[in-house]
Amino acid sequence: MANAASSAHIPEVVLGSSVGPKSMPVLGFGTAADNIQPNLLKTAVLEAITLGYRHFDTAAIYGSEQTLGEAIKEALKLGLVASRDQLFITSKLWSNDAHPHLVIPALKKSLENLQLEYLDLYLIHLPISSKPGKLMVGKLVSPPVDLMPLDFKGLWAAMEESQRLGLTKSIGVSNFSSKKIETLLSFATIPPSVNQVEMSPFWQQKKLRDFCKDNGIVVTAFSPLGAMGTGWGTNHVLESKVLQDIAEARGKTIAQVCIRWVYQAGATLAVKSYNKERLKQNLQMFDWELSEDDLNKINQIPQQKMMLKEELVSADGSSSPYKSVEELWDGEI
Repeated sequence: MANAASSAHIPEVVLGSSVGPKSMPVLGFGTAADNIQPNLLKTAVLEAITLGYRHFDTAAIYGSEQTLGEAIKEALKLGLVASRDQLFITSKLWSNDAHPHLVIPALKKSLENLQLEYLDLYLIHLPISSKPGKLMVGKLVSPPVDLMPLDFKGLWAAMEESQRLGLTKSIGVSNFSSKKIETLLSFATIPPSVNQVEMSPFWQQKKLRDFCKDNGIVVTAFSPLGAMGTGWGTNHVLESKVLQDIAEARGKTIAQVCIRWVYQAGATLAVKSYNKERLKQNLQMFDWELSEDDLNKINQIPQQKMMLKEELVSADGSSSPYKSVEELWDGEI
């Protein structure tokens, strides 16, 4: 592994409504995978910390919390980071625990898995609840079962309580539309700090980004490279002629162009890679810029949302509170 002293510095953004002030590194290491390989993940996390990554994104459903926790413990033991507070750890509440009385027990379970005393950020993973029960971790392609409407008010009150108790420094949401966040803001005492959503040059989310910016909410992009290799992802991003031409002209990879585009759009991002060279390349986005001409070309790319989550809708309303993907995403598709 490289010397930690030579690690890169990643800029940070200050989160509103956090116990703090709390700053979040703009580039995070994502740990979602259809099939978690613990040894590969642990090695990659240690390598990432050595390279300069400090933000690690996990979730109860990913099945990666335990391995991430072991990697953090080893990194501290090896002196790759001096203390826990130099790291920023995000996890998420899955739908089976998205009930007011289950939020704090679920968060405590995540902390137990991670071997941590607190999270830096805790997110509601999806705007839907499901029947309480055992979590099928690592089953990203499997939808929640026995879907039911989210108790927005009760659930958010429990999220706020988890922050007041010091179990997490900040709270937020994931996969929430502008309308759903507006609902939260109508009664929130502590507004969400972050909304983590699908975002790439092929799904730019301008309306949602503008809404979040106006309300002091940081947007975090997941799958900025199109999530190729997942059940719902696409190779359109990494095979885009527009992005390829910009990358060649800039002497960069297409991935670097995508990551830089997200950063210049004012969003943060979580990117997954277990490859050391790609981990290094992903860090090389802060010392150059896309030109206005580059941005105009990217803005003209036809837009297409990849992660529709059709499995969360039911046309007759018998098995889901959402009758269409338009209703699930409130037209933001």
